[in-house]
Amino acid sequence: MADADLACRECHQLRFAAQLEDLAQQARAKEAASEWTGASELWRQALELLPADAAQAQSIRDHVAGLGAQAALPKANAAPNWTKKLGPLGAVIALLLKFKTLVLIALTKAKFLIFGLAKLKTLLSMFASMGFYWALYGWRFGVGFVLGIYVHEMGHVWALKRFGLRASSPMFIPGFGAFVSLYDSPPNVGIDARIGLAGPSWGAGAAIVFYLAGLATGDGIWMALANATAYINLFNLTPVWQLDGGRGFRALDRQQRMLLLGLMLLLAWVASSGWFVILALGAAYRIFMTKDQPQAGDRGVLMEFAGLLILFAALMAFSRLPAEAVHAARTSHF
Repeated sequence: MADADLACRECHQLRFAAQLEDLAQQARAKEAASEWTGASELWRQALELLPADAAQAQSIRDHVAGLGAQAALPKANAAPNWTKKLGPLGAVIALLLKFKTLVLIALTKAKFLIFGLAKLKTLLSMFASMGFYWALYGWRFGVGFVLGIYVHEMGHVWALKRFGLRASSPMFIPGFGAFVSLYDSPPNVGIDARIGLAGPSWGAGAAIVFYLAGLATGDGIWMALANATAYINLFNLTPVWQLDGGRGFRALDRQQRMLLLGLMLLLAWVASSGWFVILALGAAYRIFMTKDQPQAGDRGVLMEFAGLLILFAALMAFSRLPAEAVHAARTSHF
């Protein structure tokens, strides 16, 4: 089909967005089962429904190339002989090779985060926010907390680019967080939900990095950053208004929303956190007071939402500092 038949000339929305999403879900299922050839074929079918110059098309072509390389790797259950000859060093190298895909993904996203700082408005507004939190909690917390917010916002930008949608670079508002302006509207609630949840998903990665740094160094400031980053991302999962959780809930049917409500109440009890009670109130409002539930819910969105709730509950529990450590972190400005 001609590119003009694949996307609206005026609004740039994809005409086969629903079919694309279905093909993407099937391809991801194939990848999870290590069926690289089948996954590649499904992604190629998706390419036929995208304009050749779309950003999402280029992303899929790159992904298919990576799947081809993965399929070419030898399949072996036992470690190669050379790893045994190298002893412990060989075991480490084998482990890195086994997870090389994860390492490459991490490096790619790190590069994406660095390039995001090339926008002058983003950089200047980020420095302003750092100064605000520096004055309140010290420079280390101020810098780390704003970087955690930046990672969250770049998660949205990454998801928007993945789906071929245009958006602004992140802009910070001291004391209030940051935002990304959308220039194109998501074609359906499933894609909008994934764009919304991408922020907390990337934010969870930042919180985990802070937590691991705290374990490695024993420095309480890292645990304070992990805890604060987990809290701010959990707040964004509140399922109301234009918050990330509100966008995620649009793709869930009534039964799926009820499941998340039950999980929120369970985590409120297990984690002894009032934040989950607030989330549960928002979920109850969306279940009983609104009529925006789709007929068929998105299972992938449900699993991602639930996983984030559990992850943030664990991070907040394990990174919680005693009162004296919190006081020391707040008063050590320099």
